[in-house]
Amino acid sequence: MKRCCAIRNLIVASAVSFLPVPGAGIPLEEQPDYTIRSDVRLVLLDVSVKDRKGRNVSSLSKDNFKVFEDGRRQPIQVFAADDVPVTVGILVDESFSMRPKRDSVLAAAQTFIEESNPRDEVFILNFNDKVTRGLPGPLLFSGDAQQLSNALHRGVPEGKTALNDAVVAGLKQLEMGKLDKKTLVVISDGGDNASECKRREMLDRVVGSAATIYTIGLYDTNDPDRDPGILRALARISGGEAYFPESPPDTIPVCRRIARDIRTRYTVGYVPQVGSGANALRHIRVHADATGHGKLTANTRKSYRYDEISSQKKQNPTLD
Repeated sequence: MKRCCAIRNLIVASAVSFLPVPGAGIPLEEQPDYTIRSDVRLVLLDVSVKDRKGRNVSSLSKDNFKVFEDGRRQPIQVFAADDVPVTVGILVDESFSMRPKRDSVLAAAQTFIEESNPRDEVFILNFNDKVTRGLPGPLLFSGDAQQLSNALHRGVPEGKTALNDAVVAGLKQLEMGKLDKKTLVVISDGGDNASECKRREMLDRVVGSAATIYTIGLYDTNDPDRDPGILRALARISGGEAYFPESPPDTIPVCRRIARDIRTRYTVGYVPQVGSGANALRHIRVHADATGHGKLTANTRKSYRYDEISSQKKQNPTLD
């Protein structure tokens, strides 16, 4: 039991995260790759496992996994499969174009809350031209279903879409949460056309965050602002998934699927080997196999950048 608690303290929600020694940092970059330095000792992968039918597979053990970096198998140092509570933000597009879809979206968000771990700490952000908190007053998080339902319905569908601002605000509020795992669920029907924050700045913040982001795009075929690419990028960079339901009512089973995926993800950690030079791209592959489950698919980040600092430079900080 003590071992499980210790492992929980290492868990962060992004698809690949790094446990540093004190003072180590992860710089922001425009490209969707984390950079780790040679004073960082542990790579943590957030892994979902599905069978041939796309169903989440739980109850696997450490022995069911193999991790490869640049084709070389890595000893697994950390493993966790617990359904731990998360800090989660639900970001709901309340632009004018969402008006005909709103009832389905709110029902889907409510389904997500009901299907999630009851110990989650949850917040709601409604966004159109501006981003507004759904919860009342100074309350940042809640686990109360009625309170969260009221927060979902507080938005008014009008104006444009400040998607970038909403994601940045969501990441900032996640940092105020007490739980180790951080997740955002973003529901929108269009690209950004109202934010003060530029896309590059927003993506840099995503790269530097420990959050997993799930996105749901509800697009009209003739919408000039539709931008499925940015929703795919948010999910890919953070290790989440992007969904594009065919109709608004289909958002409900998608939210149920996301809640299930969050609760059944595995944390797999290994120590990266020193070498291969500065800013080297390292490729990751995770393989899962278990008797009686057929072919399994393990999904996690596929690569990261390793920036090696020579031991001589660390010992003599005057060297450039």
